[in-house]
Amino acid sequence: MKKLLLPLFTLFLLIQSNIVTAQSQFDVNGVIIPREIKFQNKTLQLNGFGTRSKMMIEVYVQALYLTILSQDAKDIIDSNTEMAIRIQITSSMVSSAKLTRNLNKGFEQSSKDVLPTLVPRMEQLKGMLSDEIVENDIFNLIYNPNDTSLWVYKNDKLKGKIAGFDFKKAFFGIWLSDNPVGENLKKNLLGQ
Repeated sequence: MKKLLLPLFTLFLLIQSNIVTAQSQFDVNGVIIPREIKFQNKTLQLNGFGTRSKMMIEVYVQALYLTILSQDAKDIIDSNTEMAIRIQITSSMVSSAKLTRNLNKGFEQSSKDVLPTLVPRMEQLKGMLSDEIVENDIFNLIYNPNDTSLWVYKNDKLKGKIAGFDFKKAFFGIWLSDNPVGENLKKNLLGQ
């Protein structure tokens, strides 16, 4: 009887650990997306995720994290709460210049009316992303309402902060505005 119970108990533990792992992360084409991330003693929950492709090549996997899950893009953009965009590079075609050029296009699409006030801070962001980018680099861009700034991390190293709630709104608007860089990606980030 003991010989039978030990393998059954081991199998039970193995199944339980797989359930916990399945609930704590997602695998998208080999990219592991955590269900939550921690920031300043807060837990941000995965709202949605998707991929960005250029010329039929997947260039990064992106995820949106919020303190309170939402499918309302305008509410997310206007919310003065902690939130994050996580980008994991999946192609060697992505360079610092290409990434910042695409972010700038996104700013132009989503924030035409306030773009002149954003340009100096867009240059700050460009400087924070100027290091060489390689496949599997992870960027966490986290808005902190306590100092109303966007904290820019590359591979868990803080590269700097960009001030302004207006900048936060424009930044998240790149993917969530009425004129996003990708309609399918917007839907995926909103969990739709």
